[in-house]
This record gives sequence, C-alpha cells and structure tokens, in this order.
Amino acid sequence: MAWMRLRYGVLERLLDSSHPAAGAEVMGTGIVSVALSLDGQELLSRILLVLAAVMWVALVASVVTRARRERAPFLAEMRTPAALSSVAGTAVLGTRLTQLGWSWAGVAALAIALVLWLALLGPVLANWRTPTVGATLMLTVSTESLGVLAATLAVPGPAHWLLIAALTSSGLGLCFYVFVIRYFDWRQLGLGRGDHWITGGALAISTLTAGKILAGAETLGTLGDGGGTLEALAVGLWIVTMLWLPLLLLCEALRPRLAYDVRRWSTVFPFGMYAACSLVVGRAARVGAITSFGQAWVWVALVLWAVVFLAMIHREAAMVRGRRGH
Repeated sequence: MAWMRLRYGVLERLLDSSHPAAGAEVMGTGIVSVALSLDGQELLSRILLVLAAVMWVALVASVVTRARRERAPFLAEMRTPAALSSVAGTAVLGTRLTQLGWSWAGVAALAIALVLWLALLGPVLANWRTPTVGATLMLTVSTESLGVLAATLAVPGPAHWLLIAALTSSGLGLCFYVFVIRYFDWRQLGLGRGDHWITGGALAISTLTAGKILAGAETLGTLGDGGGTLEALAVGLWIVTMLWLPLLLLCEALRPRLAYDVRRWSTVFPFGMYAACSLVVGRAARVGAITSFGQAWVWVALVLWAVVFLAMIHREAAMVRGRRGH
C-alpha cells in the first residue's frame, strides 16, 4: 500500500510538472526508442515507446491542468522557446508509431504537432531574447521534427508531397539554426544544465531529416537527378553534426554537472539523435562507417537515458516522501 501511494505521488508530481521544457522527457525517450528500432532492438524500443506515450499523456494532462489553474504563468511559459519541446515530443512519438506501422497515429501526431508549432511560433519569436541559449535551438528542433515525421509518413502513404513538405521544413529548420547560433552565449557550454547539448542535437535532427528524405525518395523512386545532391547534403550535415560531439563531451569532462535537472532530458535527446541520424544516413548513403557508429552509439544513448530516467524517479520519489514527512 505504501508503494502504491508513493507511485501515485510520483505520477502526481510528473503531471504537475511546471517546467516549460518538460516535453524534452518525451523527446529523449522517444528518440532513443526510434534509434533502438532502427538497430533492430525491437523489445527495448517498444518498452521505451510505452514510457514515451505515458510521458506524453502526462504532459497533456499537465498542460490542461495548468492552463486552467495558473493561466498567467502558463501563458508566459508558452512564449519561451522551451515550450516548443511539446511540438518535438509529439512529432518524435508520431515517428516511432509510424515505424510500428500505425500510420494513422503518425498522421494524428503530425496534425497536433503542426497546430502546436503554428500556435507557439509567433509568441516565441515576439518574445525573442539574446544572447541565445541551448533551449532557444528548440526553434530548429521543433521545425525539423515536423520534417522527420512527414518524411517517415511519405513512404507508407505513399505520399510524394510529404517529401516536399519535409524538404521545406528541413530548409527552414537550418535557417533557424543559423539565426539562433549567431547570438549563442558560448559560456553555456560550461554553465548549461543540459540544454547546451541541443547545439549538436539541433544539427543531428536536421541530419536525420535529410537522411529520411533521401531514404524516402529512394524507396518511392523520386530521386531523379537530385539523388547525388541529397546524399551529399545528408552526409555533409552528418559530418558537421559530428564536429560538435567531441567539444560537448570535453565541456562535460571539464565541468561535470551531475545533479539531476529536467534540462538533462535535452542531453538525452541529442545522444539518441546522434544514433538515429547515423543509422538512417549511413544506410541511405551506403556508408558503413556511419552506420557502425550509429549501432555503437545507440547503446551509449540507452545508458544515458537509463541514468537520467532513474535520477528523475529518485528525485520525484524523494520529494513525495518529503511532503509526506511534513
């Protein structure tokens, strides 16, 4: 009975989460599930998919509850780039469900994510602040996540126009990346609480979008004379993305940040994205070294996911016990 009360209390805390970046929990869990599926680890992938779906439902419940009870602070948070994590979380979950063969769920997720993106983009840009931080790059991540899901849905459709939509989303996302990184506060690499990893993660999801478009175009036979260009773009983006990895790892080694923070889910996401984009681009471009990296890195991403997930549960359980003690 005590365990049931504790478990309920943890879930209650998760549902009441007020941090605007809470969608990163879905993003991180969902993309590691996607990467595991790409690597053929279907059982592990489905376990994480279930958890990602539960997190998404909890996020929706939290948003509805806070919109009713704390309207002013809720609306203020919706004007921050971190709020766009809800877009990316929804799209990543939809991508994994589409991989599972549930295209109808992917279509629903794309519709929800697009509506959220359109609703949040204006307020976020109107409330723009510089210098930018890692979370600001959610502008790119959310836009590219729509492209990833659209390109994934194009194949089972088949719907060639979704590849065009994905290409448009990809180009816009890259423009947003340049726009944000110009004003980036580089001190965040040593001071950030986890979201500084989105500097690499935003490029990684751009790489995944390019890889998905390339793979989709090959499957649907729509490459024409553009196959070489798409392949060069995908591989080129992968190389640029990889340049971030040693720098980010070095910054973590020099300035360890071991305490749990919800923004650490924005570290899990790039780890999973590095694996996913490598597996997709490596196979689509037929570059074995890139694929091999993805197959190895997916296990690194899974370990980090487990560490952050357990840290989150431990923190929330401790808070519940603390409240009961009072």
